[in-house]
Amino acid sequence: MFKGWKKLIGLVVFGILALPGIAIAAGEKAAPLVIVADTRRFTGWEAWLTDLYNESHLYFALLTVVTIPIVGIILGVLADIVMSRIGIDLKHRDLAEH
Repeated sequence: MFKGWKKLIGLVVFGILALPGIAIAAGEKAAPLVIVADTRRFTGWEAWLTDLYNESHLYFALLTVVTIPIVGIILGVLADIVMSRIGIDLKHRDLAEH
């Protein structure tokens, strides 16, 4: 068992040490990598969101981090309303164990 861990740790260390060499393997002639979204087909809020992604990845990430919990709360409240309408009562639960 110990030999397996030793090999695994050796591979991880080798990968970490070899990563800078792989990153600069293209040399100085390589163009920098640019990550953008194609905005030609979008209009309205989709165009705004893709423009935000293209302009600042930080603002896009912050918007995503703020939006996901808000959408989760809205969907959770809607699910609670639907379940209460169809007769599933999660607020007054009787335990089956006595």
